[in-house]
Amino acid sequence: MKKDIHPDYHPVVFRDPSAGFAFLTRSTVTSRKTIEWEDGNVYPLVDVDVSSASHPFYTGRSRVVDTAGRVERFKQRYGKG
Repeated sequence: MKKDIHPDYHPVVFRDPSAGFAFLTRSTVTSRKTIEWEDGNVYPLVDVDVSSASHPFYTGRSRVVDTAGRVERFKQRYGKG
């Protein structure tokens, strides 16, 4: 790799406050917030809105979309063409 052209790649904690879920990984993202992790070290903290712990696809709480109702409303509104 060329020197001085790549961003700093360091450990970062990503946290989903709505689910109470956090994980430690490596990233180039920076943050002014910090958190003391389970290993006793202090890492930058990035709060995220959605993670695998809160996303409906991964949790199995996905909504059923009524596509048949949408098609019928479309046909009623715009006719059968």
